[in-house]
Amino acid sequence: MKRDIISVLDMKSDFEKFVDDGIKLKKSFKAGVKDSSMDRKTLGMIFEKASTRTRVSFETAMTQLGGHAIYLSPKDMQMGRGETIADTGRVLSGMVDALLYRAFEHENVVELAKNSSIPVINGLDNLEHPTQIVADYMTIKEKKGKLKGLKIAYVGDGNNTANSLMLAAGLVGADFWIATPKGYGPPEYFVKESRSIAKRHRSEIEVTNNYREAVAGADVIYTDVWVSMGEEQDREKKEKAFRSFQVNERMVSLAKKDYIFMHCLPAHRGLEVTDEVADSKNSVIFQEAENRLHAEKIILKKVID
Repeated sequence: MKRDIISVLDMKSDFEKFVDDGIKLKKSFKAGVKDSSMDRKTLGMIFEKASTRTRVSFETAMTQLGGHAIYLSPKDMQMGRGETIADTGRVLSGMVDALLYRAFEHENVVELAKNSSIPVINGLDNLEHPTQIVADYMTIKEKKGKLKGLKIAYVGDGNNTANSLMLAAGLVGADFWIATPKGYGPPEYFVKESRSIAKRHRSEIEVTNNYREAVAGADVIYTDVWVSMGEEQDREKKEKAFRSFQVNERMVSLAKKDYIFMHCLPAHRGLEVTDEVADSKNSVIFQEAENRLHAEKIILKKVID
């Protein structure tokens, strides 16, 4: 039976094993151990949105595992000229071993997975960013030595990354606080689902408009861009609403002294975060970015036979 990774919930039974195995794989790679598990395997990568980390990490991951990746832009595909997503999935299922899809709409990723006989991986859509979250929790565990019982504070827009981080926090037993301006919180579905999961793991999910509550005593402070791809028309409105939610030295002084700062990048320095925080000794944003490579490797190994 094929395994798709469309949501963090597709790793519900073994999310922390993805994290632990990703860390082991990284150590093995650094030690010079060769892994050819993707020999003669091909990954098709469909990108509707621009990408640096997702594209490079998946393409490099396939290369380092002995496989091959093909970049597919809709403007260069028949999908961009009217071929349905369903037909695209059926056609590519006979040619490649898995598909990565970075889409504007979550429903399109679901549609591709439904009509593909090969695994489909969500490389980001408007609701979730599951591959990023494996790298994020790898980074947290590398720095903190554990996940359960930590306080993770997310400050900013209740977007796709926030949704996936929140779901994963429940799965690993971490307390998750999300602070957003009024009207910009995460969708209620993700809050309810995360709280249901967290309850079973004896952790808490809290949503607030007060960043001080969220950041106080935090082990991790995480932020993301205020204006996501496709929301450029709302830039002025959102930047005004989020101004007081900038992660700066004053804000992080409320966290634990050994807190770590995280950002999935790209960062708009001077907006959601200042240089002083992004470049501080507490910042792990580039370790986090590097971990995308190793997270993608473990995801590929777990979904491709």
